[in-house]
Amino acid sequence: MGHTPAVMTQSVRTFSEREFYLGEFRGRSIGIAWPADVSVSERAEVEPLVDVIQELTANGSRVVLLSPSHTLFSAVGISAATEASDSGFAPALWRDLRDRGCGGLLIAEERFEEECRRIALTLRLAKVVWVQSLPPVERLGDAARVSVIDLAHLEPLLARNAGEDESLTQRRVRPGCAAILAAIRDMIEGGIPSVNVCAPGQLAEELFTYAGAGTFFTRDRYAEVRPLAIDDYDFANDLIERGEVDGFLAPRDQQARDSVLAHGVGVFIEGRYLAGIGAILPHTGANAAELVSLFALTRYVGEGAGAQIVRYAIEESRAAGLDYLFSCTTSERVEGFFERHGFERVDPSQVPADKWDAYDPERRAHVRCLRINLVD
Repeated sequence: MGHTPAVMTQSVRTFSEREFYLGEFRGRSIGIAWPADVSVSERAEVEPLVDVIQELTANGSRVVLLSPSHTLFSAVGISAATEASDSGFAPALWRDLRDRGCGGLLIAEERFEEECRRIALTLRLAKVVWVQSLPPVERLGDAARVSVIDLAHLEPLLARNAGEDESLTQRRVRPGCAAILAAIRDMIEGGIPSVNVCAPGQLAEELFTYAGAGTFFTRDRYAEVRPLAIDDYDFANDLIERGEVDGFLAPRDQQARDSVLAHGVGVFIEGRYLAGIGAILPHTGANAAELVSLFALTRYVGEGAGAQIVRYAIEESRAAGLDYLFSCTTSERVEGFFERHGFERVDPSQVPADKWDAYDPERRAHVRCLRINLVD
């Protein structure tokens, strides 16, 4: 005898950046390394750390605080930190994490980088956040932040720091930071998925926002472009909303948004970090497709996420036997981006007529149509 499934209603909610990252961190142990040279003399300097620890532990994450500072442990409510030099430190730390969600490891100041590396690898932490007042890698002659570094780029930086000509690169190791970077390299090579470096006041922004605030270190920037899975929809929908609010993407109603999700693709760094999205909408009557909602996370702007989606869209459209691929924008900068990938500006009449069904007349007056032909 069968049964009728219960009908459930659910209120509409916005899937936030914070919610996405909290979901990723839930049930995992995260290390936060706070060296001796990062001040804890004022309450305001420690409050961002206290807030992040409270939010992570309430989320079901576990936080391991690594520091040589008794003052820091006291400020965040850790009454007795475990001595990292004790051979039995892991079980003692585990009990603190089990009971309170947060534990401290007291590390000798003179061996801080080496000990952080050893402990992170021993505990197999899911992530390490290294608190550093200034970024360990800087651009030459440019104040822009270096937001993402993989091992292939970190190794040459360390080699140049050891004596090679740094004029051959646009980046360099900030003085005094080579030991930190060497420890980060060893952590990632040893299996730690990622390490973030940021200033103390930037902890929440670095951990819980798409843009970040510091530098994200990972094994490689191997990027896989693939269709969105249903578990990617929350994140993708949130990115589309963000792009619309910020004015980068044209506003869409629910039906149009659903079409974008159904035909959406994403570029994933190391198979898990979504760096950008787009959608390849079919126009079957014209034997063509349209690339829409192309949007990269702020952290990955300049890292080629958008370009990889464009190349993927061209290859997929060509393989499907389509005559052309097109995209529309009101931005001169975006127009230039598409032209660099072989698109040419065309008159709006040179794209499918159904593109303009119910299209905003004011936007159409400023739209630029870019097209790439896929057949000889």
